[in-house]
Amino acid sequence: MLNQLPTNVWNWFRGDNSSESSKFGTFPGVFTPTVLTILGAIMYLRLGQVVGNAGLLGAILIILLAHIITVSTGLAVSSVVTNTRVGAGGAFAIISQSLGLEVGGSVGIPLFIAQGISVALYDLAFSEGWLRIFPSHSGVLVSLIAFVIVFGIAYISAQFAARIQYLILGIIGLSLFSVFLASFPIGGRAGLTETAVLWGSFSEWSFWETFAIFFPAVTGIMVGISLSGSLKDPRRSIPIGTMSAIGLTMLVYLLLAYWLSLAASTTELLANTTIMVDKAFWGWAILAGMLGATFSSALGSLVAAPRVMQALAQHGILPFSDYLAQETKKGEPRQALYVSGAIGLVTLLIALASGGLNAVASIITMFFLITYAMLNLVVLIEQMLSTVSFRPTFRVPRWVPLIGLVGCIFVMLLINPVFSLVALVLVVLVYSYLMRRNLAYLPSDVRSGMFISLAEWATTRVSRLPPAVKRTWKPSVLAPISQTQELTGSYRFLRALAAPQGAIHALGIYPEGDDSALKGLKDLTNAFTDEGIFARTTFLEDADLVNGVRLAT
Repeated sequence: MLNQLPTNVWNWFRGDNSSESSKFGTFPGVFTPTVLTILGAIMYLRLGQVVGNAGLLGAILIILLAHIITVSTGLAVSSVVTNTRVGAGGAFAIISQSLGLEVGGSVGIPLFIAQGISVALYDLAFSEGWLRIFPSHSGVLVSLIAFVIVFGIAYISAQFAARIQYLILGIIGLSLFSVFLASFPIGGRAGLTETAVLWGSFSEWSFWETFAIFFPAVTGIMVGISLSGSLKDPRRSIPIGTMSAIGLTMLVYLLLAYWLSLAASTTELLANTTIMVDKAFWGWAILAGMLGATFSSALGSLVAAPRVMQALAQHGILPFSDYLAQETKKGEPRQALYVSGAIGLVTLLIALASGGLNAVASIITMFFLITYAMLNLVVLIEQMLSTVSFRPTFRVPRWVPLIGLVGCIFVMLLINPVFSLVALVLVVLVYSYLMRRNLAYLPSDVRSGMFISLAEWATTRVSRLPPAVKRTWKPSVLAPISQTQELTGSYRFLRALAAPQGAIHALGIYPEGDDSALKGLKDLTNAFTDEGIFARTTFLEDADLVNGVRLAT
């Protein structure tokens, strides 16, 4: 039916036909989805309780502490993306390019699943908001219809999803304008009449429990970063879009906290989760903004998740990778979208049948925090190695990613130690599985640099100590070879000498221009490696075997 629409209308829905021209700029690709995800249900339904419980200064402190982690992570990501070309997959691509596909995949797979499950969670939040307006409607039916609409928009194209998000951004802007108007005594309203309570009594929750309630509000910075493969210029768009979105939303939260402290009493703030609806100039605008925020968060997650999955498949990390890596002519990861949609739908059906997904929601938060921690760790390692190849145009001090890393770990343990452990165990299990897969080695992988730096450090320290040959001796065999058959004949003898912790260095020496006698030497040396013995091969051109050995040693 959709294909029967007039061509110009259908093309407007889908965007331009070419894959390259359908890529996003900074505003639609990073800034808008990040802002819409951060300004979500917690802003409308929980910020009032945070202010009521913690007081104005307590709420401001909580908001600033939460943003220390996101600002540090945003700065760290901005630094690393200005150093190298970021491929598709966002956080997965950044981590893989530095720490290898195994580490990137161990974080990317849970991140993709978390984004897929998030679609259902945001859908449920949308349904709850809808039922506040129309309590007679069926919650199950509303949830399913909302999911179908979200999936349909994502299916048409990411460009169409971006256009829808402009509308939602306008609705949220209108709701905030409604809050602003309510500050003044106009339209029969009294304006702001309460006296702000600077420091709350924390009668409902402790300071850190209140922090844990608020923190998920600021975990939306991954949505824009996950679209890295769909951006025209990721090196420019990710830093500008992410940091400007974080800055704007932090300002919004601070101003709203101030407004709430003057708009309602502590008792009202704690008892009424929809206090903004009652106190805003247009209550319907707040409800519309709440619905728009949850809808856009679901849409943003369903647009981002398939792109992370496609990036994982392009590196052969997932089962059926060839199928999942496919895309349309416009660059839409349609197959990955089907799987992402299935994850979201199954999660939604389970939630509707069981009555909630609070435990799963906590684990999702942990996966996001693990991702943030790994991004900070990547930048910290790159800075500590001081390699020539790490020359970002946007530099940050070393303490910035360190604060982000420590902050993520602290918040994980703070929110829920049990779910933190569960999330970490899942990541380790995925990493162990990928290690056994022997995945390809990326040229930009810094692991070799890490080991070289560690070896240099160890060599320097050992040179300052007295020799302890009797305690540390291990066999290291130099085997001069002029013909491969020589190594074949002495293979078992050399293996017995070197096993289990020794090393073998096969030195192939051949006359000028004729190395035919050493054919297959490298493959034979690799057989030692397959048996767990460190072995390497070096070829040296010299007519005299003895002189060649002398040169090598």
